[in-house]
Amino acid sequence: MGEGKFVLPRDFAKNVFNDEVMKDRLPSDVYKELRKTIDNGEDLNEKIARAVAHAMKAWAMERGATHFSHWFQPMTGITAEKHDSFLKPEGKGGIIMRFSGKELIKGESDASSFPSGGLRATFEARGYTAWDCTSPAFLKEDTAGVTLCIPTAFCSYTGEALDEKTPLLRSMEAISKQATRIAKLFGDEDVTSVSCSVGPEQEYFLIDRKDFLKREDLLFTGRTLFGAMPPKTQELDDHYYGNIPERIELFMKELNEECWKLGIYAKTQHNEVAPAQHEMAPVYTTANIATDHNQLVMETMKKVAKRHGLECLLHEKPFAGVNGSGKHNNWSIVTDTGKNMLDPGKTPHENVQFMLVLAAIIKAVDENAVLLRLSASNPGNEHRLGADEAPPAIISIFLGDQLEDLVKQVIETGEATSSKQGRKLDIGVHSLPNLLLDATDRNRTSPFAFTGNKFEYRMVASSMSIAGANTVLNTIVANVFRNMADELEKAEDFNQAVHDLIIDTLTEHRRIIFNGNGYSDEWVQEAKRRGLPNTKSMVEAIPSLVSDHTIEVFEKEKVLNRTELESRAEIQYEKYTKTINIEAKTMIDMVRRLFVPAVIKYQTVLAKSINEMEKTGLGLECSMQKDLLKKISLILEEANKISDDLEILIIEAKKLDEGKEQAERFNVEATPMMARLREKIDSLEVIVDKAYWPVPTYSDILFEV
Repeated sequence: MGEGKFVLPRDFAKNVFNDEVMKDRLPSDVYKELRKTIDNGEDLNEKIARAVAHAMKAWAMERGATHFSHWFQPMTGITAEKHDSFLKPEGKGGIIMRFSGKELIKGESDASSFPSGGLRATFEARGYTAWDCTSPAFLKEDTAGVTLCIPTAFCSYTGEALDEKTPLLRSMEAISKQATRIAKLFGDEDVTSVSCSVGPEQEYFLIDRKDFLKREDLLFTGRTLFGAMPPKTQELDDHYYGNIPERIELFMKELNEECWKLGIYAKTQHNEVAPAQHEMAPVYTTANIATDHNQLVMETMKKVAKRHGLECLLHEKPFAGVNGSGKHNNWSIVTDTGKNMLDPGKTPHENVQFMLVLAAIIKAVDENAVLLRLSASNPGNEHRLGADEAPPAIISIFLGDQLEDLVKQVIETGEATSSKQGRKLDIGVHSLPNLLLDATDRNRTSPFAFTGNKFEYRMVASSMSIAGANTVLNTIVANVFRNMADELEKAEDFNQAVHDLIIDTLTEHRRIIFNGNGYSDEWVQEAKRRGLPNTKSMVEAIPSLVSDHTIEVFEKEKVLNRTELESRAEIQYEKYTKTINIEAKTMIDMVRRLFVPAVIKYQTVLAKSINEMEKTGLGLECSMQKDLLKKISLILEEANKISDDLEILIIEAKKLDEGKEQAERFNVEATPMMARLREKIDSLEVIVDKAYWPVPTYSDILFEV
């Protein structure tokens, strides 16, 4: 801040204590030891930590920092931080600025005040934050000053993971270990580790902040609980990739600069399909850092939007009737020698290692489909999954023509002898170059699609941390790799064993492969015929967290134990219940305190108009006004009745046992009632004089920026 114009590449990562800074500021022996910890997972001793802490403090203070914070990711879905100053008392009223190795390595927070699913009772308050040296420390700048933020894991006093980061780190170790075994089986002896490469595309809405502040539903829930459709939304497809308005460009420019200063590889920006909707996509990086970066991206979007008089909405469905927002999670696995294990090469039919990895992922997805669906779910995403804008709730894998043909060859003949190749496309204009096409098209309706050298997990909710989805992906694939490696390592004839394993795996799990239209009704019936689960709601998916299969897999890979999984199931039930409860109460409040009084005012004006017309004695026709008054009165009465019934339902639901029973009541009974209430109020919006409508409408909000 206050350092002049931002310049690339000079100022990229200027606020990050990254490898370049560490190499420059740390003694060479300290730097080498720290790199061993970062690269190989070796233990970090306190002497090294002291040296790092001293250098980190000096660097941060040079940039104006007075405080440090252990920055962590509790199971709220957002980040948390507690700020401590570097200040220490010294002598008679004097101070020194100190930051110790112990303060760097370990912090303490109140573990009972964050979601724990019963792991921590109110009186059991102690929790610890532990430095994650694999994700670099960074500086947060704002008008209040500069804070040194240290990425950390968060665990309970008894050792259970209370955050999103710890299971992710464990899952990364699990898939690294098992994928390394697979690589070595194929002669890649130099491979010592495998990392997950992730790139999350972030969709979001930008609206005028003054409209946001006038809507109680947006303030409390992040989405509009009421709102009639305007005459035009996205029918003409004119917003998608359209000219970016100057006000939005200014926001994007500052967002990029803030992200770049934090070392975030912000790359792509464009208008999305819905009016007022946009997207930002980064260059891929390791899963842990990508997760931290995405959390920072969401925080930065919110912060920068306010500076421009805007509000950034990350809710999955802030406006009914137009496309909502998702977060496409691009995932691949790369060896420390630089080989992408999901790169099929030019002749994938000859790439046996790739075919085995592909078969393993197909098996993992098929055997854990409901758990994967849950990993992408939150209450907001329930409004998207299965609609004609997002992947269906039925998990399937899109492979494309080339790989589907390979799978078919392997299953039907026992081997693949050829691969479909790309071709040149002659556009028909001599001045334009012929384009070299990829070997397969894309499929935007698929939940889990192969896109050249990675899988794009397209279901993830826009406001969620990507940690959960990647933890599940890493763990289930690691487990299949483990079982395959166990089998192949003891095989007498490796080539025959791997050949048979690929055939058997693809044959058994072929049902999960689907290249067609995931939005079609025919696919729903076809999926049912194949025996694929169609989990209609998040609440139905939560039991998958504590199934015998999930517990076995996650405990075997040392990612989450039974107790930690059970706690997360409770948190999911609680999150769903509380979200719907807040939305329902907000609806009731808005109906009673905003819509009913506003409509009554309009009714009064309408009734006075009828009376005045009849008093003239001219026999003026008032049937239209009378019909309108009757219609409004009837709808208002129905809306009021639904509000009363919804309030009673909330009271009764709260009497039930917390957890599954309560969540099911809100899911099965409250949400349909809320939909009916919305329908009534929205029907009033289109017939009541706009001058009397108490909140900004979709027309006001979506087309004003």
